[in-house]
Amino acid sequence: MQPRTALLIVDVQHDFLPGGALGVAHGDEVIAPLVAVAPTADVVVASRDGHPPDHCSFAAQGGSWPPHCVEGTHGAELHEAIAELEPDHVVVKATTPAVDAYSAFDGTGLADWLRAEGVERVAVGGLATDYCVRASALDALAAGFEVVVLEDACRGVEVHQGDSARALAELRGAGAHVERSTALVDG
Repeated sequence: MQPRTALLIVDVQHDFLPGGALGVAHGDEVIAPLVAVAPTADVVVASRDGHPPDHCSFAAQGGSWPPHCVEGTHGAELHEAIAELEPDHVVVKATTPAVDAYSAFDGTGLADWLRAEGVERVAVGGLATDYCVRASALDALAAGFEVVVLEDACRGVEVHQGDSARALAELRGAGAHVERSTALVDG
């Protein structure tokens, strides 16, 4: 019997897609595999950044990034194909000006929600491999879930060449399975 599985779609928002304020190269390529996997999951969860305009991650406040995913803007909205999946649960993170949060589990109550749904395995994909996907997968492992990172359903920021490959290696080392999305669709 397969473990009850949640698909966690991380931050597939307009500002992280090509042309967005903090667009990830080829970020739109994660959408098709995530949409293909969604029907195989017992529950679908989406996370999104919902920053206030003065968020600490923004360069004007001393952070590393340009303003992005400001709550109430088009850039903060989930891509239409993800929204059309009608996720069972959506978590909004990094909503406090002075607190950054890369993980979908950080301050959102997601682990408790997943446990209440009987979830044992979390399949993770989205944006970006080397930041929010990495942090979310590590927190899912720490919370006791089996974790599958959907390698073809992730793209990275790549501030430094190889950041995404290093993130995937770190996740493997921490106990995550790194697989193509077809492993869930076909299996």
